[in-house]
Amino acid sequence: MSTAPKTAASKEPQDAGRDDDSAPETTPSSPSTAVARFKPRAASRPRNVARSAATTEKAKSTKTASADEPELPADRFLDREMSWLQFNERVLQLSTDPNVPLLERARFLSIFSSNLDEFFMVRVAGLKRRIAAGLAVRSASGLEPRELLDDLTRASHDLMDLHAGIFQRQVRPALEEEGIRLLKLSQLTDADRDYLGTYFGAQVYPVLTPLAVDPAHPFPYISGLSVNLAVLLIDPKTGREHFARVKVPPLLPRMVKLPTGEGEDPLYDARFVTLEDVIAEHLDVLFPGMEVHEQFTFRVTRNEDLEVEEDDAENLLTALEKELTRRRFGAAVRLEVADDMDDHVLDLLTRELGVSDDEVFRLPEPLDLRGLGDIADLDRSELQWPRFMPKTHPLLAPVERSEAPDILGAMRSSDILLHHPYDSFSTSVQAFVEQAAADPDVLAIKQTLYRTSGNSPIISALIDAAQAGKQVLAVVEIKARFDEENNITWARKLERAGVHVVYGMVGLKTHAKLCLVVRHEGDGIRRYCHVGTGNYNPKTARLYEDLGLLTTDPDVGEDLGRLFNQLSGMAPRAKFKRLLVAPRSVRSGLIEQIDRCIEAARAGKASSVSLKVNSIVDEQIIDACYRASQAGVKVNVLVRGISALRPGVPGLSENIEVRSILGRFLEHSRVFVFDVEGQEPIAYIGSADMMHRNLDRRVEALVRLTDERQVATVVDLVATGMSPQTSSWRLDAEGRWIRENLTPDGAPKNDYQADLIEAYSKRRRKARRR
Repeated sequence: MSTAPKTAASKEPQDAGRDDDSAPETTPSSPSTAVARFKPRAASRPRNVARSAATTEKAKSTKTASADEPELPADRFLDREMSWLQFNERVLQLSTDPNVPLLERARFLSIFSSNLDEFFMVRVAGLKRRIAAGLAVRSASGLEPRELLDDLTRASHDLMDLHAGIFQRQVRPALEEEGIRLLKLSQLTDADRDYLGTYFGAQVYPVLTPLAVDPAHPFPYISGLSVNLAVLLIDPKTGREHFARVKVPPLLPRMVKLPTGEGEDPLYDARFVTLEDVIAEHLDVLFPGMEVHEQFTFRVTRNEDLEVEEDDAENLLTALEKELTRRRFGAAVRLEVADDMDDHVLDLLTRELGVSDDEVFRLPEPLDLRGLGDIADLDRSELQWPRFMPKTHPLLAPVERSEAPDILGAMRSSDILLHHPYDSFSTSVQAFVEQAAADPDVLAIKQTLYRTSGNSPIISALIDAAQAGKQVLAVVEIKARFDEENNITWARKLERAGVHVVYGMVGLKTHAKLCLVVRHEGDGIRRYCHVGTGNYNPKTARLYEDLGLLTTDPDVGEDLGRLFNQLSGMAPRAKFKRLLVAPRSVRSGLIEQIDRCIEAARAGKASSVSLKVNSIVDEQIIDACYRASQAGVKVNVLVRGISALRPGVPGLSENIEVRSILGRFLEHSRVFVFDVEGQEPIAYIGSADMMHRNLDRRVEALVRLTDERQVATVVDLVATGMSPQTSSWRLDAEGRWIRENLTPDGAPKNDYQADLIEAYSKRRRKARRR
């Protein structure tokens, strides 16, 4: 990339909770070995069952433990919601680490805010909705719904206070030392006020809509995640107090950059003021003739999860569009207010918004620290990660630099395992689709689209192919959370261009990452395939770590042909050779491999299971790992986010180790390796995480790697991440995440992603010398 990459530490919320006696041994302010503040608590009352009825029913179709195996304990699952909050706390820990560049620390504060917003909009809101409807059940960890909600609330309050404190006491002062200042109104100079007056009149004032509250004006609707000003006005004629609300325009820059001041270096110094402060400075313009008595900022989070009954919807696209309109009016689940807000103003807000006291979060201004992402984008390379430019995979690089790469020709020579962002997405996957679209011998292109970017070259290539007369099928997942509107737009555009657009299968999200190109060659056809772990999105491909396989293997081609037929037509009983496909065979296929390792261990052969996933929650997969541990199988789990698996418990999971890595790239690939002594390791990569939604309610695909060099690559990938010499977090038997980023003498441990950057650079240098 030509600029320092934005950090992507996470993006899919899920977990929380805290017991009163789970005080931190060390807090995230310590960059050395640290224990997360929160750990899951045991259920307050004994549990009768460890699984829901639905989970038990699903287990009937999957191989389970034999009668002579020890019964697994009821408290073997950690709580998924707690685990998600612990994950976001790990993100927060990175903002305190002096070994992380300063602007990236600010970005981690922004990422924490964004993650927590989505957690409240989906996970907390969903739990509250189920409790209100009487549908909530005891969690797999044994907590009653209200018990869990209380834990989530307490933990969220503590984490948000910690988050605000880190910004105010650590990151903000450190930024100021580097000449980067976020000013308060009292710190503005006369020249600053003159500039902001002009800016307000030209850019801000025209788009503001102040809304008063009185008998003729009801309390206005407050949109979710908007920053607002609660304004108290005094009528000088009557002395009466009035309330008004001013919404901070979301389409204007949140951080307003001030001109270079006297004595400042224009290349290094930067001063900002929040947009809400600009508005607050000019409230008299909005309310002429009234006295502005006080003003306070506040922000509401609403339930923004979607519910579409697909079986009852004649047209899924139309139904989803209507549901998106209703989403804006979801119930409020969190109210953030400035810590100096008057009680009577807060009483008005809580009453009108329908929130309880424990849903109110008093925080120092500024609220909504997502805006720190704008500051993190400043052109200060010395305060950011070293610049990184993805390079073309050696097998795809042309002999002469002036030549265009022949992706299809390279695929005919050998399978190619891609590792993004280290391998360029634009010169591999994107070029594959573009070359196929332009090739006159290509007859058809079939592709899944879960999330893509604006002005996507992938979309453009599919349109070009359709307009050139090729058969083009796009399986567009319009229910991809928070990308629904974007995907609806692309679906309409593709349809207008003549692309056959389908929306997958009723009741299932299509999450698989697949592309199939059918090309006429000689007397027949050849299928060119891509199976990946990440979305066809050039923007996130520079930030997300993912794997992908380019292959012309006939078995994979046949599998993809059958799967696309299943998605677009009627093929419910399709069988596959190199693919595992959810919801039919991913869980059962992986458990079968785990059981194979168990049988080998009982026969006296060394065996191991290695998983690299975003989340591991599924009880059947976890129980299979427990059985493997009890049989003596070594189980390594490298997880970015949630883990309901409890490692290191004597008699249950002493052979299981769980670690987590966060950094400048978002660890997103899914890898599954099963190794038995005397046999070649079996390895899969693909789109599925070990969660109920992925294994039961989504179309997912894993592909088995057959090239021994590619298998060795993914084996080494997981092994390096699990190594004690690599900086990571380790999960202990109590459910606490312990940061292990320093050696005993205080030196930083190996940086997983930095070492991969160097390793791939060496690979390319060797390739150029050949």
